[in-house]
Formats: sequence, C-alpha cells, structure tokens
Amino acid sequence: MSQSDPDPKRPQTMPPVLTDFDKYLIGEGTHKQLWRVLGAQVSTELDMPGTRFAVWAPNAQRVSVVGDFNGWDGTAHPMQPAGETGVWEVFVPNVTDGALYKYELVGADGATQHKADPVGFGAQHPPEQASVVRDITGYGWHDDEWMKSRATAHDRASPISIYEVHLGSWRRRYDDGGRPLSYRELARDLIDYVAYMGFTHIELLPVSEYPFDGSWGYQPVGLYAPTIRFGPPHEFRDLVDAAHAKGIGVLLDWVPGHFPTDAHGLAHFDGTALYEHADPKEGFHQDWNTLIYNYGRTEVRNYLSANALYWLEEYHLDGLRVDAVASMLYRDYSRAEGEWIPNKDGGRENYEAIAFLQEMNTAVYGADPSIMTVAEESTSFPGVSQPVHNGGLGFGYKWNMGWMNDTLRYMEKDPIYRSHDHHLMTFPIDWAFSENFILPISHDEVVHGKGSMLAKMPGNEWEKFANLRAYYAYMWTMPGKKLLFMGCEFAQPEEWNHDAELNWGAAEQPAHNGVRQLVRDLNTLYRETPALHAKDCEAGGFAWISNDQSQSTLAYARYGGLIDAPVIVICNFTPVERLDFRVGVPKEGFWEEALNTDAKTYGGGNRGNLGGVAATATPHDGHEHSVTLTLPPLSVIVLVQRDEKKHKGEV
Repeated sequence: MSQSDPDPKRPQTMPPVLTDFDKYLIGEGTHKQLWRVLGAQVSTELDMPGTRFAVWAPNAQRVSVVGDFNGWDGTAHPMQPAGETGVWEVFVPNVTDGALYKYELVGADGATQHKADPVGFGAQHPPEQASVVRDITGYGWHDDEWMKSRATAHDRASPISIYEVHLGSWRRRYDDGGRPLSYRELARDLIDYVAYMGFTHIELLPVSEYPFDGSWGYQPVGLYAPTIRFGPPHEFRDLVDAAHAKGIGVLLDWVPGHFPTDAHGLAHFDGTALYEHADPKEGFHQDWNTLIYNYGRTEVRNYLSANALYWLEEYHLDGLRVDAVASMLYRDYSRAEGEWIPNKDGGRENYEAIAFLQEMNTAVYGADPSIMTVAEESTSFPGVSQPVHNGGLGFGYKWNMGWMNDTLRYMEKDPIYRSHDHHLMTFPIDWAFSENFILPISHDEVVHGKGSMLAKMPGNEWEKFANLRAYYAYMWTMPGKKLLFMGCEFAQPEEWNHDAELNWGAAEQPAHNGVRQLVRDLNTLYRETPALHAKDCEAGGFAWISNDQSQSTLAYARYGGLIDAPVIVICNFTPVERLDFRVGVPKEGFWEEALNTDAKTYGGGNRGNLGGVAATATPHDGHEHSVTLTLPPLSVIVLVQRDEKKHKGEV
C-alpha cells in the first residue's frame, strides 16, 4: 500500500499543479492535452516522488483526495482551488502507481459524495469503483513503420475491411475459470487470426472503463481508463503494438453521446448538473436510462475532445468510431411531442452537439491527418463525412445503415418473393456516393432476438449457407468499405452472447469453415483488386450491367484506374441454376472466374465455368461483347478481365 507524507500540511507547500497557461487554456476550453494536467499524474516535486491530483469541480464547497494511502480520510489531503478555473489541485508525496483513490466532494447542496476521477487513467475491476493511479509514461513503441504509412491505409482509395470485436467474448480460457483473454493473449491470438483472415483493421467495442458487463462498454464511467478487465494500460498498448506489427489498424468504439447515472461517475458530480443538462428533456436518454453531455458547456466539450486526442496520442489508436451520432444530432431523438426542447430557432437539430462533433473532428485530424473517424449515423443528416470547412461534420467515413437495413430485409425473404422487393438490393446505389460509406454488419444485427446471420437466411440448411455466402460476396463487391462482427465470418449459428466465447466448435464444421474460407478469400480479392476498392466512394467505380427483377439476378461492373482490370459481378438470388446465362462485358478477351461462392471449398455444389470464359463479339446489355455463364443457384460469381495468353501460360 502506498504511503503519504505524514505531515498533512506539507502537500500544500508544493508548487501548484497547474501553470498559468494551463489555467488560461482550461478557462478558454481549448486545452488539447487536458489529460496531462488533470487526473492523477505520477511525478516528482522538490525531489519528492508522489502524485499530482487535479479535478474540475467548480461548484464544490470542498474537495479532498482520499485513498488507500490516507485511510480514505477526507481531512488528510484537502485540495486547493487553481485560480478561477474551477479546478482543485494537490500534490501528495509518496503516492505511486497502483494506489487507489477517489475525490471526496462537498457539493453545492452541502452533501458529501465520493467520486471516481473523470480523467483517471485506471480503475478497479467492477463492481469495485475506485480509480487507480497509473503511470502511463515511458512505453516503448515499435510501430514507427506503421505510423508513417497509415495515411495511405486510411485513404478512400485503399481497401478497408474491418473485423469488429468484443474483447470479452471473442475467446475465453475455460481452463482458467472461463475468463476472457488478457490484452497480451489477444495481442497474440486475436491479431494472428485477423491477419490470417485478411482484415485490414479491427474495431474494438468500447474499452473505456464501464461498470456493467451487459452494456458491452457503451455506458462508460472512465473515458480515460482502458478497462482493467483485460489488463493494465501498458498491456492494452501491447495489443495495439502487436496489431501494427502485422500491418493491422486498430479503431476504438467511442461513446461521447451519453453516460450512466452510477453514483461514482459523472452524474451530479459537484452537487450540480455539471457534465449533463439539468433538464431531463435535454439531459436524459429515455432509451438507455443514461445522461446526455451538455455540449453547450465549454469545459465539457474540451473534456470530450481532449479524450479523443488522448486515445489517438497515448495509445496510438488509428481511429475512432463514434457511437449513436444520430442521438446527438437531434433534440427530439426517440422523444414524443412535449418531451424535448427545440433549439433557439425552434427546430430539432442540436446545434451544440453539431458544433462539438465538428470541433472534435477538426482537432483530431488537425493533430494527425493520418487517422480516421467514423460515424454511426442512422439518418440522412447531410455532410456527415464532408469536411468541416465545407459545412460537414468532418468525419472520414460513415456507416451505411440504410444499405444494411434494406439488403438484410431482402435476404430474409423467401426467394419466391424476392422479385417483388428487388429494389432493396438496387436502390442503395442511388445514394452510395453521397458519403464515404462503410457497409456494416455489426454486433447490433446479431443480438436481442434478431438471430445470427445464418439464422436470418431462408431455406433448408444448404440454402441458408448458400444465401449467406452470396450475401457476403455481394457486400464485398459493392461500393463501400467493409465491416463484419466477429463470429459472422464463420456463420455462427447462435446469436452473440457477451458472457461466453464464440462458438469455435461450429467454426471447424465443414459448412461453417467454408463460409470462413470465403470471407478470407473475399478479403484477399478485395485487397488485391483495385477495381473493388480504388473507387469505393466514387460513382465512376460502379456501373449496372443488367438488373433482372423477374429472375432476381444482378450484374454490375466495378472499375479502378485506367490501367486496372475491370471486374464483373453476377448475382443469382434464387435457388435455380441458370445455364447459358449471357452477360455483357466492357472489354473483349478472357474473363477469369476469380471467385465463385458455389465452389466446393466453400461448401457449394462446385458448379461454375472452369476457371473463366472468353468474351465473344455478341452485343448484349449495351456492350459490344458478352460472355455466357453457368450461374449456380444462390450464388455470386466474380469475373476479372485477364490477358488470355497470360492465363494459359503462353509467352
């Protein structure tokens, strides 16, 4: 247990924690490295080792730091106001890494409460609630090569295929009480698996400390603390460093949209509605029973923007996926008439939240343009992925929730009825280039009674797998970057359960492993074929060839640069094999069958085109040349234009 200086007056003789410049920036709300002055900073003052504590509580009557080093005695280490900033500070000698602490606040209402540190770098394992002093300095990164090259990896013209992961339920150690893997175990096992599968990035469900396992991290109380569930902060860095060593980017699910009401958290922090709105019509989320940040308050915006910078700078994360953006943008989000307060112009837009998101994106891209931010935004709010200087929100990418909803509605239908809803597969292309889109099949699609991806598919067992294989190939060949939740890559038969590991036993069964091999091959094809990624966000990268509603078939072309081989994709969403199926092609020559979801290795019937077909000068579908194919049932075929002599091995 850490020990403090026995003289309670001695800490007050120490130099102030905040400099005058820090105070100025805090007052202005522009302190971009807020975490370097607030929270618990292990340091040496006047040759004495210890920890500097600082916390923002402008309406508190008294604040003390209490912990295992002073018997949780609120009289032992009282804190002093740092000018007019609302920050309280103190240096406590001999308190070092690992010490437990909280702040004891006598609020504006006279009530005494103990609060965890809003800028704490560590926390106890829930259900324990104290903050933990963590020295996060001095980590030895080995990722210079990745950090210098990642700007290219995040470019709109680059392949981006994301594996979304909940760390607590990817794998478990049942030989050790069923515990989740540690950060260091994940650094080996998860990263090796993601590299094998060919994904370019992983996206972690929130790791900011959270009290309730069932929230999956979406109700954080410690925005600056990597959850201790899997290890201390440096070991989280080991995970990121290991990913970068394999050329894999790491994105973090970030939650600035709401926070829980837990008594040790931010709620009513100094006896007032400090971080949240006082009026529940503005400050309470009815859907999640959580509180909403007051984005109109300078210090709150600074707290959140600095947190975004913190994860990117201190943990070398490559980007942030911002959760529930729609709930931030609209004051009437999930509220009935009379349950919300209009903006100053009488409208529903949340001007303060919009300004915060623009400020955050400006700050993080200004600090390092090689990162990426992603919005989970479920409405048609304009300009989500447009630059702030053009009036946009400034995100790099946006989840295409409309594509996901429409296409899954189609795939869930019996093929007999699909022709009536053919537009669900074609209409999304009409707005596919209005934003920089990511096509997401996320955790939200395989929980709460929605069924697994496999269970959504109609038909007998063979047809379910064939439908899913066809859907994944359609997804990987349509414009937009890709995201797939863990377990979906091998068609896990059950819904996701956050309390257990994925069904890895099922993954080894032939049909499930066939889907996994398909996803691996789709990732390889997507990465290595410029026509499938170079113009993901440009209308010039896509063209319809045929669109037959009566047969539930689609054919489309994907294009890259002038020297890149074009790609033709043909989809058959019925269980009917189509022989002599003619499709127009934009170029003569040999068209290699680069992928066929009916291949035996994927669990299909092995019906295909013997490696490819040669185009003939037979006009079709508006093109001067065409090919004739065998189109297997419930399948997708991908053709890549090749030089026939090279294909045959001739000089």
